[in-house]
Order: sequence, then C-alpha cells, then structure tokens
Amino acid sequence: MTEDRPLHVVLAGGGSAGHIEPALALADALRRRDPRSEITCLGTTKGLDTKLIPARGYPLELIPAVPMPRKPTKDVFTVPSRLAGTVRRAAEVLDKVAADVVVGFGGYVSLPAYFAARRRSVPIVVHEANVRPGLANRVGARMTDWIATGSPDSRLSGGQYLGMPLRQMISHLDRPALRAEAQDFFGLKHEPVTLLVYGGSQGARRLNEAIEGAAEALSVAGIQILHAVGRGNWRDESPGAFPVTGAPYVRVPYLDRMDLAYAAADAVLCRGGMMTCSELAAVGLPAVYVPLPIGNGEQRLNAQPVVRAGGGSIVEDEKLTSAWLVENLIPMLSDREKLAEMGRAAAAFGRRDGDEALADLVYQAAGRGTDAGTRAASTDGAAKEASNGAAGAER
Repeated sequence: MTEDRPLHVVLAGGGSAGHIEPALALADALRRRDPRSEITCLGTTKGLDTKLIPARGYPLELIPAVPMPRKPTKDVFTVPSRLAGTVRRAAEVLDKVAADVVVGFGGYVSLPAYFAARRRSVPIVVHEANVRPGLANRVGARMTDWIATGSPDSRLSGGQYLGMPLRQMISHLDRPALRAEAQDFFGLKHEPVTLLVYGGSQGARRLNEAIEGAAEALSVAGIQILHAVGRGNWRDESPGAFPVTGAPYVRVPYLDRMDLAYAAADAVLCRGGMMTCSELAAVGLPAVYVPLPIGNGEQRLNAQPVVRAGGGSIVEDEKLTSAWLVENLIPMLSDREKLAEMGRAAAAFGRRDGDEALADLVYQAAGRGTDAGTRAASTDGAAKEASNGAAGAER
C-alpha cells in the first residue's frame, strides 16, 4: 500500500439508524479529509440500509442478514454455521473493493465483516456507541487494538473514548444564529421558552400522552412546545398549532430538520438513545431523558454521563405523567439562568469531533498516521488526539 493511494474503507453499520448514522458521519469525514477516499457500506435488506445509505450517495453491498443474540444463550452456538455464508459474501466484497480497513459499528452486519476482515488480514476498527456493548463488538474487539467508544462509561475492554461521529449539520450547529429562522420555520413565537419533545422517528406513546395532558398548563405558564409525535403515532392530523390558550403548542409527525429543531429549542424531553444523548450534549441542550424501559437498560446508561455532568436529568418511564411534567418542567423551564447553566454543562461534556477522531483512528489502523494537514480546514472542532480520553478496562 502506497501512502499516496486513497484509502478504501468498508463500513459495517447496517440495521438501525443508530448504527448507520455514525457510519455515514465517518464516511463524510473521510471524504472531507481526502475526496478520493473510497467508501463501501455493508448492509442487508432487513433494516434501514437500503433507504438511508444510497440517499447519502454511498455505494451499498448487500449481505445475508444473520441476527445476533443480544445475550449469551444457546443460540450463540448456532452462530458459526449461520454466519458461514454471510462471512463468505462479506469476504467477496472486501476482495472486490480491495479494502484497506473495515470499520464496524455493531449489529448483525458487523460480525460477518469482522470475521471476513480477519480472514483477509484487513485491519479492523470497532466503534461501540452504547455503554453495554453488543455481541458483535465484543467479538470484534478481540480481533483488533483499534477500538473506539461513544461513551466515557463504555464497558468494552480496551476502548478509547472518542465520542459519537455526528453529522456536521449538528456538530457545527450555531443555535443562537439560527434561532429566529428555526422558530419561524416551525411557526413558533420568538419570545417564549421552547420545549422540544420527540421520541424517535416512530414516536414514543408515553411521551406523547404525557405532553398532551400537560400542554395546556405549560402553555398558560408561557412555555411553547414543539412536539414530534412520530410517524407511528400520527393520526392523519394536519401539522400545526394544537388548541391551547397560552403559548403555542405545535405538533408535527416527524422532524426532517433536526438542526432547526435544536436551534429553536431551549430544552428537550426525549428518550435516551445514544445518538440523541450525543447530539444534545454537542449542541448544548439540556434535556429530561426518559429511558426506554426495555432491552438491557442501555438508554439509562447512555444518559447518565451527561446527567452527571449537569446537562440534564432522568425520569423513569413509569413515573412520566402529565402531572409530573407540570410539577417539574414549569419550574425548570421558567428559570432561564438555570437552563443556560445546564446547557453550558451539556456542551462542556459533549464532543463535536467524534467523526474526525474516529477518522484519525482509521488512518492509524491503515498505517497512514494522522497528519493534521490531512484534516479538513473547515472543521471548527478539530479532533482531539485519541489518547485524550480513554474508557479503560472492562468494568
């Protein structure tokens, strides 16, 4: 491999948006660093791969889907036989594109990519978003020294805390500069404090029911609401203002412009997905996190670091009621000085350079070093050295 040849990086981050979005943010960073960089994404037809990846202009190679067990059960013993064909297909892709590095983000696309890379002696980089790593990344981390984590609390052995790769429209967001434009875009007023409520693309019924019941009291208290109900919960309503007697309550089915939603907001009521926690911290928005009460509790773990830093609070799903919101949010949102303090704490904790820091790691794994001159000159938050934050040994 010659130093002047562009890198060809294979990204294995298919399935959910939580795996795909950081992979695409890394792809963008690599292209900014060297426009000749060649990127190939691995995915399947089961998740959002065929929708999100081509829309961003990156080639997608499909492999058979082999769902991974989330916990060590007897199903683990059937994984090798089920993986065999998928690993062969992934190895074919690595051969076809002459891959220099494979970067995995977890999920059922990553494990065959890791095995194929080891078979072809291609360097592996692992990025784990959550505090509790999944099976794929626990296995992949045993095959490489190039391990990055999205949380300082990560329990993935040997991981360096680099943060989450974020879209530049979020990581470079200037909220004050866009605030008036954002409020006009959503039909909000300029003066009231603004609460943003969202629960992912499909919405969260618990959040929806609680905020609908509290909307009138919040409105009368002078708090306006921007509420993304979610495509899965939208009842063929017309987007726009919901009838309240005070400050506006604006409902939309989905937020296509998260940058404007963040710019319009002063605080957020949301779930605790890792991308959500990372984005809110990066843009300096205080939040009340309501972890999804299923799975292995990863959403609570995701939110805990920024909450410890003073950038938000956590309320359990079963405790979130309209009465709780009225009792707790009105005092919180009425204290602009306290909100600003929480926002500063969130921003101080957040990382805006996760994409560039991970790109550094990819270059290191490929044996190219991390010459600062290769970085895009336009990046405001230059990537910190990988050694600046470490998540240490497994705890």
